[in-house]
Amino acid sequence: MLEDARRMEKKWLEAVAAASGLEALEALRVEALGKKGEISGLMKGLGALTPDERKSAGAALNQLKDAVAAAIEARKAQLGEAAIDARLQRETLDMTLPVSTGPQGRLHPISQTIDEIIAIFGEMGFKVAEGPDIEEDFYNFTALNIPPDHPARQMHDTFYLGASGSGRPNAVGAEEGIEKKYGKAATPTDLEGRKLLRTHTSPVQIRYMKSHKPPMRIIAPGRTYRCDSDMTHTPMFHQVEGLVIDEKTHMGHLKGCLTEFCRAFFGVSDLPLRFRPSFFPFTEPSAEVDIGCSRKGGELKLGNYGDWLEILGCGMVHPKVLELGGVDPTRYQGFAFGMGIERIAMLKYGIPDLRTFFDGDARWLSHYGFQPLDVPSLVGAAR
Repeated sequence: MLEDARRMEKKWLEAVAAASGLEALEALRVEALGKKGEISGLMKGLGALTPDERKSAGAALNQLKDAVAAAIEARKAQLGEAAIDARLQRETLDMTLPVSTGPQGRLHPISQTIDEIIAIFGEMGFKVAEGPDIEEDFYNFTALNIPPDHPARQMHDTFYLGASGSGRPNAVGAEEGIEKKYGKAATPTDLEGRKLLRTHTSPVQIRYMKSHKPPMRIIAPGRTYRCDSDMTHTPMFHQVEGLVIDEKTHMGHLKGCLTEFCRAFFGVSDLPLRFRPSFFPFTEPSAEVDIGCSRKGGELKLGNYGDWLEILGCGMVHPKVLELGGVDPTRYQGFAFGMGIERIAMLKYGIPDLRTFFDGDARWLSHYGFQPLDVPSLVGAAR
C-alpha cells in the first residue's frame, strides 16, 4: 500500500504540474479527489484491512490526499496569475501610438434617410428648403386653409407656446385660451401671430412661395412636433414636404413623381402605387398613397403582392393656399405631398419601434446605423 501511494503521488503531482488550464486542472481534481476519484476509491477500501494495516495505509493515503490537494491549489494560483497576465497583455493600450483616423461612429438612420430622399428628389430637380421649428399660426394653419375650428389646431395635436413669453408649451389650446380671454370663439385675426411648434413642414412651402416666384420645385425635410406618444407616435418626429408650382403641372405629374421616388427609395422596380381619394384642407383634389406589400406569415414585404400599405398624403395645391402664399391661382397650379421620414425608414430598414430612434442606445445605432462614407446616390447603392 505504501509503495502504491508513493507511485500514485508521483503520478498525480506530475499531472497537476502539466495541467494547461483551469478547466483541465478541475478535471484532474475530480478524477483524483472526487467522490468517484482514484484516491477517494482507495480510502473507501481501508475498511477491509486489519487494524495495523489500516493505520499505516490510512496515514499514507491521507498524506497522498493532502499532497495532491496542495499541489492543485498551488497550480490553480499559478494558472490564475497567468490568465490575468495574459489578459493585461491583450488589453494593454500603448498611449504613444498615433490616434486612429478610421471611421468609428455610425450615422443615424434618420440622417441617412434624409440624405437618400434629397439624393432621389435632387435627381428630379428639387431644391431643399428650410424653415423655423417655432412657427406662427398663420404659416402653420391659416395660410394652409385650415380654419380656426379645425381639430388639428386643438391642444391634443399642437404645442402652443405660452403667451407669457416663457417659451414653454402652453397646456391650453389656442381657441380655448382666446375664448376664455375674450368670451368668444377664435377667429383667424385672433390667432394671427400665435407661436407654436410646427406640426408639419408645410409652413416652409408658404414661406418659400412668399419669397420666390414660380416656377418652383422644392422639398422641405425637418423636425415636426405633436402631442402624441406611443409605439407609432413621438412628440417630435421628422417629415418631408414636397411642392411643385408652375403653369402646367397636373395630377399625372404628381403620380409619376411619387411613383419614381418610392421605387427608387425602396429599391423595388415594379412597386405598385395606389392613389385613394382623401381630404386635406390645403390640397384639392387630395389623395392618400398606398404601396404594394405582403403580410403573409406575419412578415411585411414590399412589392407587387396584392396587399396595400398607406405611406403618404398628396394632392393639387388648393387655390386659396396659392393665393395666401402670394401666387396667382388663375395662372399657376401645382402639387404637394408629405410623408413621415421615420415611417419610411422603418419600412425600408426593418425597424419595429418608432421610439428607438430617440433612445440614444449605442447598441441600436451600431446595428441600424450607417458608415459615414455610405453616401446615398442613384449611381451606386448606399448599402
